[in-house]
Amino acid sequence: MKSILPVLLCLLVLPSSLSAAEPRGGEASRFPNVVIFLADDQGWGDLSIHGNTNLSTPHIDSLGKDGARFEHFYVCSVCAPTRAEFLTGRYFPRTGVRGVSTGQERLNADEVTIADTFKKAGYATGAFGKWHNGSQHPYHPNARGFDEYFGFTSGHWGNYFDAFIEHNGTMTRSKGYLPDDLTDHAIKFIRKNKDRPFLCYVPYNIPHSPMQVPEKYWKKFADGSAVKMRHRDPEKEDPPHLRAALAMCENIDANVGRVLETLDDLQLADDTIVIYFSDNGPNGWRWNAGMKGKKGSIDEGGVRSPCLVRWPAKIKPGTKVRQIAGAIDLLPTLSDLTGVPMISTKRLDGRSLKPLLQGEAADWKNRFLISFRGGRKKSGPTVSVRNQRYRLDAAGKLYDIKSDPGQEKDVAADHPEVVQRMKTAAGKFIAEVKDQIGPDDRPFPVGHSASTPLPARDGVAHGSVQRSGRAPNCSYFLNWSKPGDKITWDVEVAEAGDYEVVIFHACPPADVGATFEVSHNDARMTAKVTGAHDPPAYGMEKDRTPNRGSESYVKDFKPMSFGTITLKKGRGPLTLRAVEVPGKQVMEVRLLFLNRK
Repeated sequence: MKSILPVLLCLLVLPSSLSAAEPRGGEASRFPNVVIFLADDQGWGDLSIHGNTNLSTPHIDSLGKDGARFEHFYVCSVCAPTRAEFLTGRYFPRTGVRGVSTGQERLNADEVTIADTFKKAGYATGAFGKWHNGSQHPYHPNARGFDEYFGFTSGHWGNYFDAFIEHNGTMTRSKGYLPDDLTDHAIKFIRKNKDRPFLCYVPYNIPHSPMQVPEKYWKKFADGSAVKMRHRDPEKEDPPHLRAALAMCENIDANVGRVLETLDDLQLADDTIVIYFSDNGPNGWRWNAGMKGKKGSIDEGGVRSPCLVRWPAKIKPGTKVRQIAGAIDLLPTLSDLTGVPMISTKRLDGRSLKPLLQGEAADWKNRFLISFRGGRKKSGPTVSVRNQRYRLDAAGKLYDIKSDPGQEKDVAADHPEVVQRMKTAAGKFIAEVKDQIGPDDRPFPVGHSASTPLPARDGVAHGSVQRSGRAPNCSYFLNWSKPGDKITWDVEVAEAGDYEVVIFHACPPADVGATFEVSHNDARMTAKVTGAHDPPAYGMEKDRTPNRGSESYVKDFKPMSFGTITLKKGRGPLTLRAVEVPGKQVMEVRLLFLNRK
């Protein structure tokens, strides 16, 4: 289906200073290229370089063998916060990010990203994959320094085969398996910009659910015989989920190999910095070197990530970095390695890892890394503190990670002075960010670009209206069945004017004819559903697991223009309210666009 419409659409460290090096020759054309791979829900143990014999990841492993491998690299416990820290070099609560859905994933518009920084230095900038830091301008990747974007901006997508995603704000359908197509577009970008410096960011969408993977990768794991290494509590494992995750990791490896081969073919490998890491711990119970916790946890297993860095011109093969580090360090590190000057005037919390990568760390200063998870528990935010040897967990228990990586023996009573220092660091951090970790009251912006998407994810159901799944990401509204039932979005109109209302909808023939009102403050218009579109839900036929739990299946919703509404500047609920419902429902709603005329 063609459409001219735009698509729908933790680590924390104590502050340090950084002065960027001069670029080689002082010219943008002499800067090295940068490629960053980010896996989604892949644990530290999901690579063969870390000793997992259940799978084989030779191309990813080669980055560590031919370059550097961080032994203790930390990220956040869930997706969007890690992405914010990578993009900005700042603690994620400082950036506006509070969660992973319903707008909480948005990176404040005044933050300066790695793409802004490298674009200013003359780099071509492209991102290919899952963004997860805001869908509307000024949060959209094309508004955050990325000239080229192909992927989806939500935290979850419901189908990975021939999926409806976006290319620079225009709806398109991907070809085949989504990670393969993301890689195709990344390679195209690299080839197009081979004669100038480029920053290529590839945030893959797997092994995040849905657990879909081509047969080519699944067949090795289908009967379970390949899985020899088990989680430390094997009874917790979900075999189909585990096998699918491993197969998806092997697909990532194949795609990383394709990009590395492209760099070789173009004779760019020696002067290209390649980084590989993940956004949080594994999304299921599987082998992870005996560590405690998984995704969502701020114990070692939830926040320890792979991090491999290759730059043949400057980093010796086989370099092992044992000092603790994290996602928040990557922007200052890349600035220091490339000589691209930092342009943000905000406080940086990361530090350059260049001395560790190039064997110049004799005077490396110890520090605390603070893993933070907030906003979900009634008891308030939770904090875990890591130094080079110990982890203080959220309950105040102290573990000697050097001798007890599985966090099995509390040694707090033996080291009260260590506990006190770590508690002081945690308290200082909470005091600094306490004003940024409360409920998210930011409206969704309208009018910053020609078209503004308002997905069901960001809306609120009222009356009998329900979501298609408990998880908001990639869901749609259904059961809009009674007069007075409504759907609202908290929006702020930045530019007054006439806006076309386009809704991606589904409606069986028997339900055609319902009327509803669209309103925002004192602006109103009435519309009628005049055409049927009744596609089936799909995605289940590609799943390698028997059910999705809280996540929704998908449909091919059809865009329909319902007229024009004149909006004034200001904040207020954009409301769809049922007026007459002659059938069982008004329609199902996946996404609303406001197109400025």
